[in-house]
Amino acid sequence: MTLMTAESRTAVRTKIKVDQLNLHYGDNHALHHIDLEIQEHAIAALIGPSGCGKSTFLRTLNRMNDLIDSVRVSGNIYVDGKQIYDPSTDVVSLRKKVGMVFQRPNPFPMSIYDNIAYGPRIHGTRKKAALDEIVERSLQQAALWDEVKDRLNKSALGLSGGQQQRLCIARLLAVEPDVLLMDEPTSALDPISTLKVEELTQVLKDKYTIIIVTHNMQQAARISDTTSFFLNGVLVETGQTDNMFTTPSDQRTEDYITGRFG
Repeated sequence: MTLMTAESRTAVRTKIKVDQLNLHYGDNHALHHIDLEIQEHAIAALIGPSGCGKSTFLRTLNRMNDLIDSVRVSGNIYVDGKQIYDPSTDVVSLRKKVGMVFQRPNPFPMSIYDNIAYGPRIHGTRKKAALDEIVERSLQQAALWDEVKDRLNKSALGLSGGQQQRLCIARLLAVEPDVLLMDEPTSALDPISTLKVEELTQVLKDKYTIIIVTHNMQQAARISDTTSFFLNGVLVETGQTDNMFTTPSDQRTEDYITGRFG
């Protein structure tokens, strides 16, 4: 008889549940009947050719698409069991809980310190001692502290591209989100900086749930726990990354992964 460990008894917890999600840009039906569950403390990769809907889907998870006038969304998205498209949802609080890192680093034209302190200040933290602690903790979490601790008052625009992207991750961590959305966060970075960001995701998933859009299938294979393949606005299949890259269940997935198109 096999005894269950404490770990095996602990149920895997669903962080995000998507149920029959449809999205239209005007007359363009961009996402079709998406069903997906994303587990807590895991890295979920979204792959597919350009224009397939993966970045559009990512932006539905913190309602960034609301900023586009022609967008219509139907279906349900639950974060921790709460329907985020419910009219009572506080979108500002949602975007604090479910934060976004964009394709190109976008540091604010201010000091490294003020970049990190910006969010906490907006949310009411004013005491310097508290801000100092948040800045150091966030930069430590983003594996950037040792590189910038002696120039916190220098402009963030003076950092390298890889450092700027890790600064943007630290800026996001400063407001204590639960979920990190990453839209091709390494596509503009050199290989060394890409490796640092990939290593960072492995550390961060112990505390956060991470959803990453990537065109780099080797990157998806290296860092993700699950992979979802999008094509023409349809979620073709999703599964454990090892299985998706070795024995996909849909021929379209195999064709994409093996380079027959895309």
